[in-house]
Amino acid sequence: MALSFGLVSSILAAETASTHTLAFRPQAPPSRLRMVRAVTSATVSQSQPSTTKIRGIMKPRKVSPEMQALVGVPEISRTQALKLIWAYIKDNNLQDPENKRVIKCDETLKKVFAGRDQVGMLEIAGLISPHFLK
Repeated sequence: MALSFGLVSSILAAETASTHTLAFRPQAPPSRLRMVRAVTSATVSQSQPSTTKIRGIMKPRKVSPEMQALVGVPEISRTQALKLIWAYIKDNNLQDPENKRVIKCDETLKKVFAGRDQVGMLEIAGLISPHFLK
């Protein structure tokens, strides 16, 4: 009986030791599992009036008559102007179907884009700069 008890206790000791070493070993999550983030919301108290001034590209500025014909207002911020220009491009289907980064200009856009027949997507912001008056 003592021999079998010693054998069982040594087996239990070995199993216990192996489970303890595995418990502390960090393991990577399986690749098929996705991490889910909980969405939290924060509320901002409106007790104090905002004292920051709007500056930079968010500040509305007077625009040239050519730009005013395109966007429809005499004062607009650069970000809003870009949104309206892109809406005009999409509505009139002026993107090149083969290369969406190229804009084919109609007569209205030619007035704003220095008379060019086509412009690149990344050139638009630079080409509208002269139309914002100081």
